[in-house]
Amino acid sequence: MFSFAIVSFAMSLWSIRALGEGPGLFWFTVAVSASMLLNALLSPTLGAMSDRAGRRTPFLAAFTTLCVGATALIGFVDIALGLILFGVANFAFQAALIYYDAILSGVARPESRGRLSGLGASFGYAGVLVAGILLQLTLDDAGRTTHLSFVLIALLFGGFAIPALVVLREDRGSGRSAAAAEARHPWRRLAGAVRGARETPGLLRFIVARFLYADPVNTAIAVMSAFAVAAVGFSEGTALTVLLALVIVAAAASLAWGRLADAVGAVPTLLMVLAVWAIGLALLAGFLAPVPFLVAGAVIGAGVGGTQVVERVVLTHLAPPERLGEMFGLYGLVGKASAVIGPVVYGAIVASLVEPLGRGAYQVAVLALLVPLIAGCVIAYRLPRPAERT
Repeated sequence: MFSFAIVSFAMSLWSIRALGEGPGLFWFTVAVSASMLLNALLSPTLGAMSDRAGRRTPFLAAFTTLCVGATALIGFVDIALGLILFGVANFAFQAALIYYDAILSGVARPESRGRLSGLGASFGYAGVLVAGILLQLTLDDAGRTTHLSFVLIALLFGGFAIPALVVLREDRGSGRSAAAAEARHPWRRLAGAVRGARETPGLLRFIVARFLYADPVNTAIAVMSAFAVAAVGFSEGTALTVLLALVIVAAAASLAWGRLADAVGAVPTLLMVLAVWAIGLALLAGFLAPVPFLVAGAVIGAGVGGTQVVERVVLTHLAPPERLGEMFGLYGLVGKASAVIGPVVYGAIVASLVEPLGRGAYQVAVLALLVPLIAGCVIAYRLPRPAERT
């Protein structure tokens, strides 16, 4: 709900409306990148803290609460403070994902992790559809987002998070003191996480590949609604309806990719997902008319449905179980570090070229995303096909 409704839809359009097309998109991407940079620097420490404490849910609850509170306030302040609150909310959301992802190994057997990961993502997309339909009710007469849009998503996100936080049971572990001890040495923990990745066959290669291909993936997700409105010509209300239709594709693809990962292996499935992304981005850059956008969006929606589903399975197979939270922290670091670069580069390309090239500036920006994606595919191709852990 947060990733779709706030990052991909409401915040970019809110910023463009307040600051203008070029500056608005640029400062929105700066807020995305700044929040990702901070999260990238802290991810290994945050993951290791949960490993030492022996529990994930207290950390998941804390960052979810921070995200919900900051999101609810965005529409009630000026755009400068709103972008800061958005940065806080996005930081908290990305931090919460570290613990959400790491919980997978505790609630599923190795042979069924792909199916469960796909099922979780598919239910997430079902929630997006509910949120998107309700979001339509908060738009103004011109079909634009309002302050109620941010409040609605905050309430829905917080409300749907409560059952998992209440129902999931974990051993108490070593508690707060061990977690606090980890927080005192973040750079030592980062160095240890890198050493651990180097000592595990294939893990460092996966981390490097993810750094490259996560750049275009995260950027495309963040700017999709702005692209639909500014480059293709949809209204905000129409763009929301179109993106919701694409979510249905992502939901169905999540289940399919998860089952495929269990059937043929996580690494081959990851390569297929990245190939789908490349096709979608190429179509998006080549045509700016509504119908080709829908085709490209459907292809990208299938890619979105597979990326996180399959990545989680790859990492749970490669990483030692006793260091899984730490490795998910490192996994989060590289994805978020790459997300620092992509959105700003995209925003800078559009801001600098939109006057001379018009809508062509968006095509150039999307083509730039293909370079790191292809490089990541090449590196991921040589990942080992690990045996299932027991």
